[in-house]
Amino acid sequence: MNSEQTIKTNWFSKARIALLSLAIVTLTITACDDDDNGSTRPTQSIVALAQGNSNLTSLVAALTKFPDLVTTLSGSSTSFTVFAPTNAAFASLLDAIGQESLDDIPESVLRDVLEYHVIAGAAVRSTQLTAGPVPTVGGENITVSTAGGIRLNGSVSVVTADVEANNGIVHVIDAVLVPPTITPIVGTIVAPAYFNKNFTTLIAAVNAASPSVLQALLAAGDKTLFAPTNAAFAEAGITTLPNQATLNAVLQYHVIAGAEVFAADIANGSSSAETLNGNIYLSKSAAGVFINGTTEVIATDITASNGVVHVIDRTLLPPSKTIADIAIEFSQATQPQFTQLVAALSKVPSLLEAADSEGNLTVFAPTDAAFQTLYAALDVENMNELEAAIGNQKLAEVLQHHIVGARVFSTDLTSGPVATLNQNITINVANLTITDGNGSTPATGLVPSLLNVHATNGVIHVIDKVLIPDGIL
Repeated sequence: MNSEQTIKTNWFSKARIALLSLAIVTLTITACDDDDNGSTRPTQSIVALAQGNSNLTSLVAALTKFPDLVTTLSGSSTSFTVFAPTNAAFASLLDAIGQESLDDIPESVLRDVLEYHVIAGAAVRSTQLTAGPVPTVGGENITVSTAGGIRLNGSVSVVTADVEANNGIVHVIDAVLVPPTITPIVGTIVAPAYFNKNFTTLIAAVNAASPSVLQALLAAGDKTLFAPTNAAFAEAGITTLPNQATLNAVLQYHVIAGAEVFAADIANGSSSAETLNGNIYLSKSAAGVFINGTTEVIATDITASNGVVHVIDRTLLPPSKTIADIAIEFSQATQPQFTQLVAALSKVPSLLEAADSEGNLTVFAPTDAAFQTLYAALDVENMNELEAAIGNQKLAEVLQHHIVGARVFSTDLTSGPVATLNQNITINVANLTITDGNGSTPATGLVPSLLNVHATNGVIHVIDKVLIPDGIL
């Protein structure tokens, strides 16, 4: 896109104005030897020159993160030409990418930027620079123009030229050169993650996904990105990147296209928003903003040229199975669960069909242990005997007492009565308990680690007792 060619041409204008208003920046070579003709020759390496100049401390700090670069640029076996950004130039870069310190930037990104400032194999004086592309150590070209002074990539000026070292030439510049492959990212909704080491997993995922995913994130037009941290991927159980198709689906599930949704725009209570891969469900209260019940928004309203970014503490995983599919999958696991719930639903086909169809349901799902406790109380052995003891109609009523006709995440629950498909239950949010229609004690407990199991047609909350409506027993 055209903006990729001219993006951020004024990033460093403040730094440039400040520099040009000062006396010309100078580098002092403190130690020289006389050659055979009586003239002086430099004795300091490029690195030593930078270390001795107070206006290049940021460059030195960046370089020292890479001992191999320091060693290379300190040696005399090869000649180099280095374009050295000033401290003000680095400060302007940090401002442009929204970071506080060079320490925030992933080292792989910082190294790419540094290598883009180095030409290997020659000490090129300013008078030897010619207009056109110049290859760098990083493999990408700098574009040089010479009309009206030396300029790099159209906007970066050489403010002090031809500082000689014993292994090359240094030209001091008033802005940090950003490689062409990185330039399109600056200022977009991708930038807060790309330039921060807390989001390296997200960036690795974007790079491993189909190119269309990154293109969509960089494209002009308002968007909202929910950006998971590295810890957020681990919290969601993602320790290695999945296949590309799965990555595409997961990443698209974090993007609302066509709208900038700021924190203030999110409605109190429960709401939903359409992403590039289905709906997410938001809960907003005094406790904060949560997505799909378990993901919390921990930083908000990071603005970009093409949208807004919110940081989240758990990666969002788009649901791919219905409530019935999830229950059946659990019942067939190595350590099976919900075998009795599936057996009960199979005896009431209309409810099993509802659990497998489109819609919005919430199911409070009793564990197998919960059913075993009920069997013992009624002196029956299994689901067949339970059905025989209370009848199919009452079994259906028991199951309906576990189903709410809406998608209700734990963060949407409030203490008080909640209508199920058969009578009310009473929720106590503080204790995470449910009192059923029969008023049995102790109350049924919600299992904290198994709340908000997200399905395509609703949500499952696991409970430790079977809920019994009034009039069944």
